[in-house]
Amino acid sequence: MADLNRRDLGLLVLRVGTGAVLAAHGTQKLLGWFGGGGIEGTAKGMEAMGFSPGRPSAIAAGVGEAGGGLLLALGLATPAAGAAAAGAMTGAVAVHAPAGFFAQAGGYEYPAFLGFTAAGIGIAGAGRYSLDHATGHVLDRPWVVATAFLGTALAAAAVVGRRAQEKASPPDDEAETEPADTAPGEER
Repeated sequence: MADLNRRDLGLLVLRVGTGAVLAAHGTQKLLGWFGGGGIEGTAKGMEAMGFSPGRPSAIAAGVGEAGGGLLLALGLATPAAGAAAAGAMTGAVAVHAPAGFFAQAGGYEYPAFLGFTAAGIGIAGAGRYSLDHATGHVLDRPWVVATAFLGTALAAAAVVGRRAQEKASPPDDEAETEPADTAPGEER
């Protein structure tokens, strides 16, 4: 155990555990594994949650979780992996936020924890026991960290902002109804 670095070993455990959880969630969305809805079921769910169009939203969330999780577990392209997973969790936080913080009430505690953990690993790096280390950190450079997190922050802000805007506006069939006390075609 003298040759093992505790910090790097801790990062390995954190990466593999967090990555496995994220990958499992993503494969529920993409492939229907572990009782998930697959693309079609997830697309319907995304539409119901206000993410439109549903299918691209389902694919983006699934790839962010499954792809980001797998890459985190492997310690490969760690900044991009952490940013992608954190971005996917930002959408989940937006969905759960109205229920408050705690998961027992349907709140955002769990997706926030996964997002912060993924972001932290992406920023800190994968450590010595990783594919990033084995490849000389070609995909783990400071510019990759900045680019990945900036790009993800912009994309997440756009997606969550669009969802909030769509949820705030009435559906098309309710937007232009005339008051009940006015005859059709008659001005008020």
